[in-house]
Amino acid sequence: MARTRVRIPSLLALSAALALTAACGNTPSSQDAKSQDGTQPQAKKPVVVVTTTWEGAFAKAAGAEDVKVIVPQSVHHAPDYDPKPSDLAAVAKADFVLYAPFEPYAAKIKEAAGSKAKLVEVELDNDPTKASAEVARLAGLFGTPEAATQWKAGFDTEYTKLNKDVQAAWPGGKAPSVVSQVFTTWAAKLAGATPVGTYGPEAVTPAQLAELAAKKPELVLDNAHMSTGTVLPDSGAKQVKIVNYPGEDLDLLAVYRNAAAELKKAMGGS
Repeated sequence: MARTRVRIPSLLALSAALALTAACGNTPSSQDAKSQDGTQPQAKKPVVVVTTTWEGAFAKAAGAEDVKVIVPQSVHHAPDYDPKPSDLAAVAKADFVLYAPFEPYAAKIKEAAGSKAKLVEVELDNDPTKASAEVARLAGLFGTPEAATQWKAGFDTEYTKLNKDVQAAWPGGKAPSVVSQVFTTWAAKLAGATPVGTYGPEAVTPAQLAELAAKKPELVLDNAHMSTGTVLPDSGAKQVKIVNYPGEDLDLLAVYRNAAAELKKAMGGS
């Protein structure tokens, strides 16, 4: 991702004010204090700041309960987002800051906020195996492995059901021929289909278009967040909009449910 519009000088100015606020408001940590009955309280849940709802959903699945999302869901291209003073304030209080490699401004925000939070790069991929592994890794950092294990059990059950539902909608009982944007191949897997070709994230060249059209795909799985319009016009292929980012409720499973519904609709199912 080439463009970032983070205004670091203004962030640095804001960080000074935040530092003064923090200095005036320091209180003993709840981890250090004992409850009134003299017993040691349970370990404090981590405060997690994430760049987008995608990282936020991974954090929630891993057991984080206090999650602050910086980039609104309405912003489809996260590197274009201009952080606000409230974003900087949130980062200053965080234990962990989660970001993706294509969101390099997260490190600059953390530095500007003077935060001691652990900066964690997250591999954003909705492939079920990779997503489960990333959730487990984050749970290890958060100290919440039991929550991640419980989430995975529910995820595996739901994913298996969705996978069967989509395959039951195959036209003529046969897996459709699929072309997929490189960041939506997980949806092809959900459909039980192996892509005959992929494209992106760069613009598709005429030569690539001709090559993909020659594969005679029935479906084109387009990335809703990086769409360039109809990928294979006049090919007869149905283009399916696949959304990678969860909603504000940070429910990662909703992404799979929505994708399953779109795939079934494209294949003629209800």
